[in-house]
Amino acid sequence: MSLNSLFGDLAARLHSAEFLLHAAHPDHPSAFTRQRKLPLPALVALMLTGMRKSIQAELDEFFAHLNNQAQLVRKVSAQAFAQARAKLSLSAIPLLNDWLHSVHESERQMLFEHLDRLSGRDLLLLDRGYPARWLVAALNQRGIPFCMRVEKSGNSGFACVREFLRSGLVEQVVTLRAPERRDVIDFECPSAPQTVRLVRHIAPNGQVRVLMTNLFDAVRFPAGSFADLYQQRWRIEEGFKRLKHRLNLEHVSGLSQLAMVQDVAAKVLCDHLQALTALSAHDNADLSQSARINRAYMHTALKPLLPALLLGKKVAKLLRMVLRLVATHTYVHQENLSKPRKPRPKPHKYMSQKHW
Repeated sequence: MSLNSLFGDLAARLHSAEFLLHAAHPDHPSAFTRQRKLPLPALVALMLTGMRKSIQAELDEFFAHLNNQAQLVRKVSAQAFAQARAKLSLSAIPLLNDWLHSVHESERQMLFEHLDRLSGRDLLLLDRGYPARWLVAALNQRGIPFCMRVEKSGNSGFACVREFLRSGLVEQVVTLRAPERRDVIDFECPSAPQTVRLVRHIAPNGQVRVLMTNLFDAVRFPAGSFADLYQQRWRIEEGFKRLKHRLNLEHVSGLSQLAMVQDVAAKVLCDHLQALTALSAHDNADLSQSARINRAYMHTALKPLLPALLLGKKVAKLLRMVLRLVATHTYVHQENLSKPRKPRPKPHKYMSQKHW
């Protein structure tokens, strides 16, 4: 799907009767049926722009961008926004994320719910937050190849992994204990012990990592190949950084559960839209493989256009402008370049604007 089609389809979805059906909160079944100054498509589009300022400033800026004006436009109050978003269901924006093949809920639960999207031709790459015996059993049952980092600090984690670390071996085939009975019932996974392969990986900084996989063929998948494979997940960490710092994930627009779920889902979707736009800009400009679009500039360039793009106004023209613009702001990506972070206070804002 082209970027023009994606934004066009997303705009059509925001205006559709189907989205309205899912968007109204169960306590407000007739919400968004009357014409308001902040109708449903505009409300959601505003939240998808990556709100980082005060609510009133974001509202005034949103309508200024929508009207193609440099001066801020006061059309809707912050109180009206709060009343409208209270009538928006918990699932509305996560459903849009799901439409873009994104995810929500807890990490392990959302992974389990999306395993059916994978096939035996895919390889699932996981960090240390995911390993569990039931997950290994579920992946083996589905025939999904995986590689996950499994070493833990201290005496936690798998006993066989601690023994492997002490052994000094480069790789070893081991057997995990059977999953807990409760997990077998909850996740409908096999109750038998699972055989896996452990691979030792030494990071450039000397840190020892242990990778667990169900790829046993040492000829097709030598131990040395897993280092480059694991490095591919670094872009996931970059995604977390963008959400936390550039999109100020913890600077929420409300402190209710409803507001926080909506904000997180909206910023995840905002990041996906920026990523897809950056990818299209790279391809359209025919840049070299080592050139990367500056994602910080991508946010700055795309945000003023998102109100019109998300509401289906002059999509093709606006996208051509932003793709040409961001393609001029690139940097050269250097493989295996390590820049350790210096200990310092986190730059993202607190969850509320007050220190409790």
